[in-house]
Amino acid sequence: MASGIVTRFAPSPTGFLHIGGARTALFNWLYARHHGGKALLRIEDTDAKRSTQEAIDAILDGLDWLGLDYDEEPVFQSKRADRHAEVAYKLLEAGHAYKCFATPEELEQMRAEQRANKQPMRYDGRWRDRDPAEAPNGAPFTVRIKTPIEGEATIADEVQGSVSVKNAEIDDYIILRADGTPTYMLAVVVDDHDMGVTHVIRGDDHLNNAFRQLPIYRAMDAIEGGWPEPTYAHIPLIHGSDGAKLSKRHGALGVDAYRDEFGILPEALFNYLLRLGWGHGDKEEITREEAIKLFTLAGVGKSPSRFDIKKLENLNGHYIREADDARLAQLVADRIGNSSDTALLERAMPALKMRAKNLDEIADGAGFLFAAAPLSMTEKAAKMLDDEARARLSQVYARLRSENDWTIEALEASTKALADELELGLGKLAQPMRAALTGTTTSPGIFDVLVLLGRDESLARLDAEAS
Repeated sequence: MASGIVTRFAPSPTGFLHIGGARTALFNWLYARHHGGKALLRIEDTDAKRSTQEAIDAILDGLDWLGLDYDEEPVFQSKRADRHAEVAYKLLEAGHAYKCFATPEELEQMRAEQRANKQPMRYDGRWRDRDPAEAPNGAPFTVRIKTPIEGEATIADEVQGSVSVKNAEIDDYIILRADGTPTYMLAVVVDDHDMGVTHVIRGDDHLNNAFRQLPIYRAMDAIEGGWPEPTYAHIPLIHGSDGAKLSKRHGALGVDAYRDEFGILPEALFNYLLRLGWGHGDKEEITREEAIKLFTLAGVGKSPSRFDIKKLENLNGHYIREADDARLAQLVADRIGNSSDTALLERAMPALKMRAKNLDEIADGAGFLFAAAPLSMTEKAAKMLDDEARARLSQVYARLRSENDWTIEALEASTKALADELELGLGKLAQPMRAALTGTTTSPGIFDVLVLLGRDESLARLDAEAS
């Protein structure tokens, strides 16, 4: 049965969907799904100069790839400016906001004096109690919210606990600019109210914003009722593996980069983001269904979590081994190119994916399947094919050419028998065979390679390198 819980993810489309944003989206989505509520999406595109359609598309694509679906069409904040202004004027008419005629020059002088006196940088309320009639006719003005001066505000945050801030620390900030456009603080409150948002789950860098936004909720509730404050949950930010603020050098890239450049599967990134700051005992590998069942805000820690690309790749390796071979074959084929034989890739996948940590490793490992003669060699592989090794390849070629049962078991038995006859360890034959068959020193098991290449191709490659 559906609950009344409504969450929202509200990215600004000024760039890609980065790791921190993706985790915030995930936590909002999981909280709503866990409680049978609604998960909503709002695109905060009021910064017309920096917001781009390309960024909007990248965010929507990243969310879709992670499997985060929403219960209503996205709300675009830029289309709601008239509604935001309507609320600003209601606050103005009811005396909860006022017109400020301070010029940019006056405000800069105020800030300069505050800097000189080492005072906090905040608006000094110079037009809070003045009569607007004192301003010159037609003078431009902003609209500022009238925040409480005495006492303090307290938020019972679901992650941070009880947090209090003295009201005197919150200045009368602008809610409507001189050109009539709304500010972020006003737009967020109005949109959250109109969308019915009950729980605001976001990074703890927004905790101070919550105290700035409360006066709008409380003033509007006093004016017309029905403006309840949301429940807040401010999540600690993600740091790099060294404990410093997360940056590009730590891997703070867009979700699309993990997919396209790193070859990460969406279920692996979903699981990894879930475990960044949230836990359920010692459980590391958690499916989407389990996550929905288990997720609560009580499991979110108060300390910053550390992003570790190696841990992500290790987890990705687990999901690669669990993934359907046909699906992996198509993903790898897309990385290699359209000429790839997906049927061959699918047959090879059980051998290719065993040690792979990302799709690129599988693609690299599959390269030998599609290599054209003459086979190019890595430096290590070429060194392995000395005169002695080539002589042994001639013996391997002769033995395998007479083998009619081209199966892993039969080929292994024939090769081992030859090694015994030559009084060699199997590796002395397998290593030059691998170089001759794949052009590298790393590959799936050598007998898997023989079967995947097939009898004719395998013998042709062995013959080409034998002395």
